[in-house]
Parts: sequence; C-alpha cells; structure tokens
Amino acid sequence: MKFQKNIPLKEFNTFGMDVNCDLFYNISSVKEVLLVLNSEEYKKNKHLILSGGSNLLFTSNFKGLILKNNIKGIEIISEEEDYIYLKVGAGENWHDFVLWTIKKGLSGLENMSLIPGNVGTSPIQNIGAYGVEVKDVITEVSGVYLEEIKEFTLNNKECNFDYRDSIFKNNLKNKTIITKVTFKLSKNAQHNTKYGAISEELKDLGLEVSTENISKAVIRIRERKLPNPAEIGNSGSFFKNPIISTTQFTELQQSHPNIVGYPSDNKNTKVSAGWLIDQCGWKGYREKDAGVHKNQALVLVNYGNATGGEIISLSQKIQSSVNDKFGVQIHPEVNIIG
Repeated sequence: MKFQKNIPLKEFNTFGMDVNCDLFYNISSVKEVLLVLNSEEYKKNKHLILSGGSNLLFTSNFKGLILKNNIKGIEIISEEEDYIYLKVGAGENWHDFVLWTIKKGLSGLENMSLIPGNVGTSPIQNIGAYGVEVKDVITEVSGVYLEEIKEFTLNNKECNFDYRDSIFKNNLKNKTIITKVTFKLSKNAQHNTKYGAISEELKDLGLEVSTENISKAVIRIRERKLPNPAEIGNSGSFFKNPIISTTQFTELQQSHPNIVGYPSDNKNTKVSAGWLIDQCGWKGYREKDAGVHKNQALVLVNYGNATGGEIISLSQKIQSSVNDKFGVQIHPEVNIIG
C-alpha cells in the first residue's frame, strides 16, 4: 500500500476549496478497504472518506487521512419480468450511471440526471430531484464498518431513509464506508412528471414523455439554473427544503400568496428554500469571492478564492434573514468539514 503525503484537495471537492490533507489513499476494491483499515496509517490518524466531493465544504486543511472511494463496476445480479437489479460500485459517477441505465432501457433514475457526485453518496443523502428520491429504487447498501472492520449489507428499511437523510447521516455517521449500492430499476417506463417544470420543458422542446426525454429535460433545466462546478465552485443545493406544518404554510400563504410548497404528508408541507432565500433578496449577492448564484438562490458559490469560513458566514446570514422574514429555519444540505 502506498499512502500519498500532503495532497492538494482542490480537484477533489466541487466547491474548489484550496486545502490540503496530510495523507491520501485511493481505494479501488473492497479488499483494499480492509487492508487500509488494518494499517498503522489509518489507526494513527483522523480520517475522512471522500466520494465525488460534491456535498461537502472544507473550512481548513484536513489534518489526517483522506480515503478516496474509487470502487467501480456495474453488475446485473438478477432479473424479474418487470425489474432488473444492479449492484454498482460506490466510486461510479452518478450521472454517468444514470445515462448508462437509460441507454439500457431502464427507468427510475431519469429525474435525478446531472446530480453531482458518485453512487456511494446517493444513499447517504437520499438524493432526489423533481419528485423522485433514490430511496425509491435502492434495495440494499453494502459496505464496511470502520471500527469492527466487518462487511455489512443493509436493506432499504434498515437504511432509515428520510428526506435528504438516512442512517448514514445519523446512527452510522462516520462509522462506515459504502462500497456497493443495489438498485431495482424498471424495464417498463414509469414516469414521474408531476413537477410542472419537467412537463413545461418537454413541451418547449417538442418532445413526448419518455425516459430519455425526461432526462434531457432535467439536464436542460439544471444546466440553465445551476452553475457548472468546473467553471464556478459549488456543491449544488446548499440548503435543504424545509418541511413545516401545513397549518404554518397556510398562514404564510395569507401574507405571501406566491410561496412555493408541495405536500410532504398529510400534516406537513415542503417549502422551496430557493424561493424563501430569493424573497430575502440574496440571489446574485456577492461578498468577496463567496456568493449566491445569480440564477438559483439555493446555490452558494466560490468565485475563485473564497474560503470555507466565508461560505459558512454567508450561509448563516441567509439562514437568519429567512427565519426573520418567514419564521422558517433552513439547514445546510452539505457536510461541513473542518
């Protein structure tokens, strides 16, 4: 095993934070995971498991060992009449995997096209977009318990999925490394176009509803609204959409009739954090090189030389203003590392 020393992490985080780590190891197999966890370098150092680097914000150099999860592979493990089961390496790029499934005629992931990051991050965050969440298609998550150095497989129920949440962000936070994720995808198209933006985009493009066309529409919407991390550092949506009681939402509608929200369940409503932030006047705001994107208020950006601390400071000002104006608390979706 070869551990690299004093490695720059700028290319490994989509926010483009210019920080270093003391030690770095690129993991490409489950066998390597087990070897690294038994090494002296791992035992003697603080560690962080890095996937696509798309959902975190470094606020300082990392004094410890970075384990880059680069486990690849897409394997068909079983088939049914209407469904196919795929076991996918945690290091596979998420969007590339989505496009692979579409080319194979499979449905279930198209609404989540162009979400940044890797497959291994998807269950941690329970990623989702346009009315679809990855929990709806995950059957199992496999990995290794870091302390016991023991392999595990959790079924969907055991993952405790919730909105942008899972057991991996709670009871098992920083206690596992995910190695494989198993998906159950449909051979027959089961489209979800309940979010009006998709239907409108398809109409503008002159396209009928299909798995491939929904993906095209989502990609077009995201490219129009969201900055490319290769051009402007960002982690996509910085804040989660808050879930409030439907009673509170109804009260807010009295003074803010255009407030954007969707039913979460019988008693609660999910409110658009982007709308809340935009109404507070933050869209396009810039403070040194930390800013709010001009087209999407939900996205905080690094225009080049912003520090993690400056991004955090800006996010806290936004949180305060939203709470002051609407009485609604919004919380970061990204993981803060520092």
